[in-house]
Parts: sequence; structure tokens; C-alpha cells
Amino acid sequence: MEEVRIDKWLWAVRIFKTRTIAVEACKKGRVMIDNVAVKPSRNIRVGDVVQVRKPPVTYSFKVLALSQNRMGAKLVPQFMENVTPPDQYELLELSKISGFVDRQRGTGRPTKKERRDLEQFGSSLDFDEFDWDD
Repeated sequence: MEEVRIDKWLWAVRIFKTRTIAVEACKKGRVMIDNVAVKPSRNIRVGDVVQVRKPPVTYSFKVLALSQNRMGAKLVPQFMENVTPPDQYELLELSKISGFVDRQRGTGRPTKKERRDLEQFGSSLDFDEFDWDD
């Protein structure tokens, strides 16, 4: 097998739960090869680096082998290598921490857990560290 469609491969290596979701991500420009958005029918080869944007993070995967069939999670490392830069994971952590700050309009009051997280975050800040004279 020399080439495989990108949407099939993304589904096969469990990056997306369904092939339909993989196709939609490609159509929305969230899947890139060499920083160029690709169509779902684009063929990939071994050695390509595929970037998948799942806001706020852009994951990068190196293609090690090709497959059109969905596989068990234990077999995935044989087909791809996660080469996502560490700074992307820092973005993910920051978004988890600040998730309560960026609430959607109209979602109502914070839940008890969100309120506790907000209070814990506010109490953990040390305002003496900031230089307010600038």
C-alpha cells in the first residue's frame, strides 16, 4: 500500500471517532500537511507530518505506516508518532485552567465545581509579584 486517503487514515489511527468527523475537519481546514490545508481525498505517504487543529491545540503526527482499517488503540503507535511540540500542550493546560473565565454567553451561573475552581485560582494569585508602577 503506497498511499491512503487522509480522512481514512485519520479515522483508522483513532484521531477522529468517525470518518464523517474526519471529512468535516478536512473541509473546515483543520487538517494540514506542510502547513497547507488538505481535502479529505488527499493521499498521504509514510513520512508525512499531519497537523490536526483541535482548538486550542494543533497536534502533529508523523505517519509511520498506512492503514485504511480502524485498529485497536494498542496498535496505533506502530502507525503514527506524536510529534506535537510541548508548547501546544501548555496551551491545553492553560485553557483547562482558564476554562471558567471563557464561559459561553447564556450558559447560566457557574456550577459549584467551577465556582470552587475560580475561588482557588483567585486565591493562588500573588498580586505582590506584579510590578504596578509601569
